[in-house]
Amino acid sequence: MNRKIRRERFLQTDLYPVTCERHSVGRSNLEVLDAAVRSGVGIIQLREKECTAGELYRMALRFRKVTADAGILLIINDHVDIALAVEADGVHLGQEDLPLAAARAIAPDLLIGISTHSREEALKAQREGADYVNIGPIFPTRTKGGVKRFLGPEAIAEIAEGLEIPFTVMGGITGANIDQVLAQGARRVAVVTAVTMADDMAGTIASLREKIRRAGMETK
Repeated sequence: MNRKIRRERFLQTDLYPVTCERHSVGRSNLEVLDAAVRSGVGIIQLREKECTAGELYRMALRFRKVTADAGILLIINDHVDIALAVEADGVHLGQEDLPLAAARAIAPDLLIGISTHSREEALKAQREGADYVNIGPIFPTRTKGGVKRFLGPEAIAEIAEGLEIPFTVMGGITGANIDQVLAQGARRVAVVTAVTMADDMAGTIASLREKIRRAGMETK
């Protein structure tokens, strides 16, 4: 699959589950993946900070098989090399990771998403050729230890102004507050614990996707 097709498929996504075993109440990342597949999502990100590169590679191979069979985009967090090695669809990079230009030089067909925390960072990522940016963290979140500044939902519309590429939002978003980010124009919502810590992961995914769908219908 080339980058153009991957970008077209990315535009069709709504909920963007992201894994994290530390915050999955004893579940494995593969269990989270299984719930996502059963719920019909179009994308998932394998994010695992607490394992070796070899362990992540072996996990990514399993994710790639499942996602390929299900027709789901697979994004690998941080590791361009592993994304390439398992033939994933993309990689998501933070501000301190491999620079976008360097990643694009070695991975021309991968989707590259960039985490941004301000309008300046988002526009810079767009200029440099990112396929999408993530805006966040929106609310306080368990997965960003030490982070003291949270943008708030009001920042979404401000940061998104001038963006011509898709954006996702992330950080502490749950069923209880997702309406606040949807009201600011977000239509692709990335979540970790809202799904990974839910009693019914598949049911929670379905509920969040329905909220996004309704918001999209209301703006048409």
